[in-house]
Amino acid sequence: MANTSKIEWTERTWNPAVGCTKVSPGCKNCYAETMACRLKAMGTPGYEDGFKLKILPARLDEPLKRKTPTTYFVNSMSDLFHEDIPFEFIERVISTIEQADWHTFQILTKRADRMEQFFINRAVPKNAWLGVTVEDKKYGVPRIDNLRRIKAAIRFLSVEPLLEDIGRINLTDIHWVIVGGESGSRARPMSIEWVENVRLQCETADVAFFFKQWGGWGADGKKRAKKANGRELNGRTWDEMPLVQIPS
Repeated sequence: MANTSKIEWTERTWNPAVGCTKVSPGCKNCYAETMACRLKAMGTPGYEDGFKLKILPARLDEPLKRKTPTTYFVNSMSDLFHEDIPFEFIERVISTIEQADWHTFQILTKRADRMEQFFINRAVPKNAWLGVTVEDKKYGVPRIDNLRRIKAAIRFLSVEPLLEDIGRINLTDIHWVIVGGESGSRARPMSIEWVENVRLQCETADVAFFFKQWGGWGADGKKRAKKANGRELNGRTWDEMPLVQIPS
């Protein structure tokens, strides 16, 4: 279902597929997996098998029914470029995005190599923003190069959960960076120095910076409820959004 989202950087979610499998450390405490288990217990359609991957063609036309221009996070409960989602189905998702050209669609993946492969011979719709997760140096940072090679109007990084200092990163042709800490009872801590490293690089490279949350650990290194930790960095919120670019 396409639902109103509490995620600070989007408006609604659209899940033509649900469920996933873990591929890197960022997946360890997956919020979508926890949510899927709850939805299964509630008897919510689409989650009969919990977090097992499930393709839901009946949901493909949902954005077409909504006439108010909306920003959608695509597959918030899965990964559109999961190995078990055929390119033929991804093509149908992209076709819906093209048809619903009054909306904006944000697609985020940890399977950057497969996303790049899909778009080798296929244009990215102008209303689709493509992003990759960058949680650490080993798994996350290499995804940036895959993303950079795809011609998209907006390329973005979700540096969440930020699990370590990711050092110097190449922000060439990247338009937006989101940073956030992990939430939940098993949340891993995030250091303010790690966040500042990314923010300062964005400032230097003139890249929009969005600080989503501290999560389960505050700026002072103490563990508490996510709401109590808030989302201020250096005494303010950072809600910068990218300007839509001509693909290059």
